[in-house]
Amino acid sequence: MSLTARHLEENGIPTVVFGAARDIVEQAGVPRFVFTDFPLGNPCGAPFDREMQRTILGIGLDLLESARYPASTVKTPFAWPNAAWRANYMRVDETALEDLRKAGEERKARQAARKAQFGG
Repeated sequence: MSLTARHLEENGIPTVVFGAARDIVEQAGVPRFVFTDFPLGNPCGAPFDREMQRTILGIGLDLLESARYPASTVKTPFAWPNAAWRANYMRVDETALEDLRKAGEERKARQAARKAQFGG
C-alpha cells in the first residue's frame, strides 16, 4: 500500500495511508500517514465502532487538507478496548500448540489437494 501511495503521489494524486504498523509505513516514505496503535487489520478503528471509524476517517481527511511537509504522520487519540492486546498479540503458549499444529496440518492438506486438482 505504501508503494502504491508513493506512485500515485508521483503522478499527482494525493493520498493518505491509514495503518497500524508505524515503523513499516514510515520506512516506506508515504506522504501522509494516519497511525492508529491497534492490532494489525484495524487501522480505522475498533470493529463496529462507527463513531470511532468516522473520527479516524475525518483525521485522515484533515491531514490530506492540512499537511504542509512530506512524510507527515498523525497519531489518532484512541486506545484499543482491551489494553492488554499488545502483550497477547500473536502469542503462542503451551495450551495452543496442539490446535495450531492441527490447523497447520489441515492447511497443508488443503493446499496439497488444490495443487493436485489444478496441477500447480
